[in-house]
Amino acid sequence: MLLLTRAGCSLCEKAAATLAGLAAELGFALSTTDVDAAAAAGDPALRAEYGDRLPVVLLDGVEHSYWEVDEPRLRADLAS
Repeated sequence: MLLLTRAGCSLCEKAAATLAGLAAELGFALSTTDVDAAAAAGDPALRAEYGDRLPVVLLDGVEHSYWEVDEPRLRADLAS
């Protein structure tokens, strides 16, 4: 699972905390990418695609939710 974030984003921090708790409980790997840092490093695609909807949760490379973690849906999708 990948969480797209940006520095200074309070919603991003909340989503990261929620997902970290779920990762510990459910045993999935969680990584984060700061879209602004990625763009500064030469890869602007994530910021161009998702920059106005952060935070964004990608599950298996597909957008799962944005602005908030849809925990019930995420639990259901991880169980299936």
